[in-house]
Order: sequence, then structure tokens, then C-alpha cells
Amino acid sequence: MPRVLSGIQPSGELHIGNYLGAVQNWVTVQRQYPSLFCIVDYHAITAAYDPVALPGRTRALAVSLLAAGIDPGSATLFVQSAVPQHTELAWIFNTITPIGELERQTQYKDKSQRQDSIVVGILTYPVLQAADILLYRADVVPVGEDQVQHLELARETARRWNARFTPDVPYFPEPQPLLTATRRIVGLDAQAKMSKSMQNTVGLLDPSDAIWAKLRLAVTDPHRARKTDAGTPEVCAVYHLHRIFTPEPAVADVAEQCRHAGWGCIDCKRALLTSMDATLAPIRERAREIEAQPGLVEAILGDGGAAARAIADETMHDVKGLMGLDTTRRA
Repeated sequence: MPRVLSGIQPSGELHIGNYLGAVQNWVTVQRQYPSLFCIVDYHAITAAYDPVALPGRTRALAVSLLAAGIDPGSATLFVQSAVPQHTELAWIFNTITPIGELERQTQYKDKSQRQDSIVVGILTYPVLQAADILLYRADVVPVGEDQVQHLELARETARRWNARFTPDVPYFPEPQPLLTATRRIVGLDAQAKMSKSMQNTVGLLDPSDAIWAKLRLAVTDPHRARKTDAGTPEVCAVYHLHRIFTPEPAVADVAEQCRHAGWGCIDCKRALLTSMDATLAPIRERAREIEAQPGLVEAILGDGGAAARAIADETMHDVKGLMGLDTTRRA
């Protein structure tokens, strides 16, 4: 069967943008394909970070993923830095990747315009991503639209390496994207994609009162100065969250109440809180159950790392032999 690989940076607990844009899809995919999900801490260190806080952020993310439905009985959940072959294969791919391709990457161009000094890791970030995927010879990668360009580089890397070292029978598959149904979640500021750095998120494990504190400040239709003003739901961040969390028959009523000023924005936000709690309360409860079992998260990540290393070791054994490296090991 096709093998799936996807990853996420360890920024601590998930927010609903992560969940709706990626993780919810992973939960479905893990039942359909052999799946590996990686907490990509090597990618996280390309920006300034606190080494003391990183382990806690990694663990908090693992708890969120498990609470959200990632099942270690169905999928392999592991931490990138627990598998040293990721960076080993990335170096090999560095030797066949033209620098011009990396300089054309959207992420690099965006970041290089905003920083005076760019670390090499930002430039070669997509090479490590290619290694993350191809190390497991993954066929399918669930991604958002903003990652499709990097996946194309992974495919090109596979083609380039295969053409040079296994031209008759390609060794690496060319991974294909699996776009998520919910592709972009607008933040509570109604301006940008939901992101912790923009402080416009709702945490997946936030308690109800914390969610309400954030929803109360969420941007709605700017033309609704008074409760009696008719609104346009399509421009409202709260309405877009209703379309995700509120059952379909009730969404039409939400829009109607907005257009005809039947509700004020606070009424609309209270209704959204009820809908969000219906989805998020069970996830919060699973997180509490996970945290109540000492050593469970560490055991799951340890087992996942061992399973990932076994696949990675096999790949590197083949790659090195085909490239004429480490020949004594193959003798």
C-alpha cells in the first residue's frame, strides 16, 4: 500500500488551525494507509528558540496529536531528531541540488526579504523536507497549498537522484500531494492565516472560558457598529468558524441572523462557543487521560522512533551502497 509521511513543527499545543488544516486529515489518513507522522524539531531550530523550552514544546505537541486522534496502533508518531538518518540523507541530497532551485523557493524569498542575515538552514530547509519524505520512500504527503512547491522539490530530488544512481529501476518514489479539505483557516483577526506568531489562534486544548475570552475579541463585520446593523457574514471570521464547527442546518440560520440583524455579534460568538465546545471538549478530555498516565507519551515516541529508525536504516543501507559509500558495511 502507499506509505504516507507528514510532519509538524514543535510549537507546543496545537491550535485549531493546525487541527483543521492538517491533523484532522491525518486522523482519517492513518486508517487508510501505513502512516508516519513526524514532529520536525530539526526544522524548528532554523529560527531562534529556547533550548530549555523545546523538549516541553515537543511533548505538548505529542499530547495534542494523540488527543486529536493520532493512534499509535495505526500510525508511527516520532520525533525527527531521534532518527539521525534525516540529516544524513539531507546532506546527500545537498550534493545534487542546484542552489538556484532553493533560491526560487517561496519561503526562502519571503524570509530573505525580512531578515538581514539568513542562516543556511533557511535556504536548505526544503532539502531536509525532501529527506524527511524520501527517507521513508513515502508515496503520499498530506500538505496544505503553501507546501506544494516544497513537495515538487522533493519529487525533483527523487528524479535527479534516481537518474544518476538507479536509472533503470528508480529507487525513490515521486511523492504526490494529498491536499486537505480545509486548506486555510483565517485567524481571529480576520486578516491572516491562523498562527501562533500572529496571536490570532484558539488552542485545541483551551478550556471553554479561555476560548470565550478570545472569541469575544474576534473581528466580525466591521460595518456592524450596532446590534441593529445588518451584516455580511462572508467577511466575518466568526462566521467562517461557524461553517466549520456548527452543524450545517444551523449555519444558514447564523447567516440569516447576521444579514437581518436578528443577532448581535456577541450572540453569534456565544453560539459559536457552544459549537466549538461540542467538538473540542472530547479532545480536551482525551488529553487529560493521556497526561494522567506517567511515561505514556515518552513510550509512544520511543516506540515510534525505533520503528522509524528501522525503515530509515534500511533506506540508508541501500542508498549508500548504490552511491559507493560505506562499502565495508555491505560486504
